[in-house]
Amino acid sequence: MSESGLEKEIIVDINPYQTRVVLLEQGTPSEIYIERRGRERLVGNIYKGRVQNVLPGMQAAFVDIGLEKNAYLFAGDIQHDKQDFIFDGKETQTVNTVPNIKDIVKVGQEIMVQVVKEPIGTKGARVTTNITLPGRTLVLMPSVDYIGVSKRIESEAERTRLRDAAQSAAKDFNIGAIVRTAAEGKSEEEFHADFAFLTRLWGRIQQKSELVSAPRLLHAEEPLVFRTIRDLFTPDIKRLAINDREFYERVLLIANIISPSLKNRVQLYEDIPDLFDQLGLEAEIDRALAHKVWMKNGGYIIIDQTEALTTIDVNTGKYVGSTDNLQETITETNCEAAREIARQLRLRDISGIIVVDFIDMDEIADKERVLSTLREEMAKDRTKSHVLGITQLGLVEMTRKKTRQCISHTLQSSCPYCGGTGKVLSVETVVLKVRKQLMRLMAKNEAKNFLIRVNEAVAASIAENSDPHSGILPVPKGGAVYVEAADIHIEKYEVSPLTETQAEEYYRRGAVRYGE
Repeated sequence: MSESGLEKEIIVDINPYQTRVVLLEQGTPSEIYIERRGRERLVGNIYKGRVQNVLPGMQAAFVDIGLEKNAYLFAGDIQHDKQDFIFDGKETQTVNTVPNIKDIVKVGQEIMVQVVKEPIGTKGARVTTNITLPGRTLVLMPSVDYIGVSKRIESEAERTRLRDAAQSAAKDFNIGAIVRTAAEGKSEEEFHADFAFLTRLWGRIQQKSELVSAPRLLHAEEPLVFRTIRDLFTPDIKRLAINDREFYERVLLIANIISPSLKNRVQLYEDIPDLFDQLGLEAEIDRALAHKVWMKNGGYIIIDQTEALTTIDVNTGKYVGSTDNLQETITETNCEAAREIARQLRLRDISGIIVVDFIDMDEIADKERVLSTLREEMAKDRTKSHVLGITQLGLVEMTRKKTRQCISHTLQSSCPYCGGTGKVLSVETVVLKVRKQLMRLMAKNEAKNFLIRVNEAVAASIAENSDPHSGILPVPKGGAVYVEAADIHIEKYEVSPLTETQAEEYYRRGAVRYGE
């Protein structure tokens, strides 16, 4: 059982096409990771790149690292951002001074960079020159000489102990690092082992960089299975289930190194090709993509993702409350929604700007109760987030750090018909477009007969608004219009002239004739 009281499990499903990992809390998925073969994660990869463009007006440079699109390097990403950590017992202040990009890099210069954000949409990867190498207990930072401690370690006494132990271990290597949350309770010997491994790795990366020309991959981040062991497989995990023997044996070796007590928690489910299906998790993934998410109390939330931000709307749905107090019913619904929203953000890996429209509350105390619930649930998230508060319009604003595309981008693509808007033209609109196209052809063509081929619903609407001699469609004098219903998309239609012979043939085939 974890310190938070939640029973946690990790399920790893591996097949020749993809690796999937789900973190269960109390049997319910809270995080899902999917890695497709040939589309592995880029965040953490280290490249030797060549500067292609320097744009002082944007304070940025574009770097060729060998990917389809050049990577984006902001001037501020050449300096290390210390705001997430405690250094020397004090929280550092963010330095606002950013050097001019043209004074740092030049076109044609070869530099070592690390991907910090995946390419998303039309944007290339975002990179930094501040290289970091994550280990089990710490993150090596070759460009600095200090030891930091994660803010997530709340105990001041433990932070001090960890800082002292890490500083003592670092003396032999003369290099900086961040002590990770997973390092709680670890000893100086364990820090020393991590420093030794990571500094050897850094040495190999530097050596390779000197031998190759840009653009070239110098170091690839670990595959999903091993990132899971490194980042998620902690003592509060009750079980790690996996369905691949080769990876099972490798996981056992790693677990034996990092914490021998974890070995007995690794379970092999051999000869089960789809572990998610076996454990009933496929439906949870489907629900992770749903537009409407029902809550246990009968309320529901609506999640809409756009390029700029994600909006979430809260509704009472079927929930009628447990008391006669309307405001209490609303507050209870909002608190339940806050818990579900935090889970959904982790599950879907939604990031960027997030705006939540909770049900209107009159009392300030109720609003604070909902905000407190949301902040408490978001504190469980390993990804950095900020709940900013309630605006004058009653909307809750928050942000969540973006490093990769959310799960919907992995599992879904934009609809080829609506272009991702979720909407298509109405039947009436299509009928009027068909009418306009027919009028254009009649004005340019001397034919007496015309064929209209449309979706069945559009053909039915034309029939409802027409009779053999008049209606919504114009009919050429001495001729006719033939409407053929087809199994095509509702927005698709064809309008073309017909000869007398063709017109008779379409009529025999069942096309409806309008006109003489």
